[in-house]
Amino acid sequence: MNDEHIVSSFDRDLAELNQMVARLGGLAEQQFAAAIDALENRNASSIETIVSNDAELDQLEKDLNDRAIEVIATRGPMATDLRRILSAVKIAAVLERVGDYAKNIAKRSLVIISDETNRSDTISVGRIADIVQGMLREALDAYATANADLAMEVWERDQEVDELYTSLHRDLLGVIAKGAEEASVSSHFLFIAKNIERIGDHTTAVAEQVYFQVHGEMPSEERPKANAISEASDIED
Repeated sequence: MNDEHIVSSFDRDLAELNQMVARLGGLAEQQFAAAIDALENRNASSIETIVSNDAELDQLEKDLNDRAIEVIATRGPMATDLRRILSAVKIAAVLERVGDYAKNIAKRSLVIISDETNRSDTISVGRIADIVQGMLREALDAYATANADLAMEVWERDQEVDELYTSLHRDLLGVIAKGAEEASVSSHFLFIAKNIERIGDHTTAVAEQVYFQVHGEMPSEERPKANAISEASDIED
């Protein structure tokens, strides 16, 4: 009876960690969507909220890490149970980073809104953002349902993001090289596009953790990459 009680308590611990990941994931999705909306609609009024909300993501990740350490120390989990805890910790770190990128997008969007003199619909990151938002949503669904097949579908879609980013990167560099009036704004679009591409990369890391949690090993194949461009990640405090 005592063993049953211990198992039940441990199940509750794991469920609590899953709920914390879900909260982190929901807030990361919300931050990313809000940042893209602020950019596309030139809505400067929402940017301060996006930036300030990043602190909540940071705190949630810290709380999850503390809780995970406590569970490991008191329960001594092994095998599948330990993988579930480690996956939660690693995914939490990824989601916190997604929040950082969303904050960066919002900050650069504010500069674009302030500086652009002639809005150009040709300089758009909307298509890439839509794909990455879908990937993030599906990766979190895969985690919630322990669906390794769905996770691998997300993992494979990152190549499409890389291809679109490479094309947009080339177009934006062309505008900057011409020294046109839009060059300064285009440079901020360039960093925003890179931030979105990096969110896609981090989303595949969530997918890999789901696969690891289910199968006990990382995917055997190397993640497909169509992008050979290697700028700085543009994470700022």
